[in-house]
Amino acid sequence: MSYEFNTTIQGSFDEAVEKVRAVLLEEHLGVVSEVNVQAIFKAKMDKDIAPYRIFGACNPKLASEILAVEPNAGTLLPCNFVMYESAPGSVVVSFMDPVTVLGLAQSDAAHQVGKVAKEKLLRVIDKLSA
Repeated sequence: MSYEFNTTIQGSFDEAVEKVRAVLLEEHLGVVSEVNVQAIFKAKMDKDIAPYRIFGACNPKLASEILAVEPNAGTLLPCNFVMYESAPGSVVVSFMDPVTVLGLAQSDAAHQVGKVAKEKLLRVIDKLSA
């Protein structure tokens, strides 16, 4: 069972980030967290790496459905994805598979939300790949 699915898009890293944000909004997913790994590595270890960020995407309605039934399932939220520059002008976008992650929860509600979230994220991948 895979834990992620991904696509590669062309363009600058900043352009790719804006494109992904826009496509996520089309699926009613917002970015609720962002970790700039590149900046952290530079600040903490004086290590230079290509742009790399970890994002958390969330649909509040779906999150509410899980948390109402299984509050501890919040440890499995939000839907994380990473973006990194694999080569100049080439950016990988990799989403965690919410079916795999939410499959760890005990409730049917979490499993159902995982399926809905995956459908949304697969549509995001399709739009980014087009």
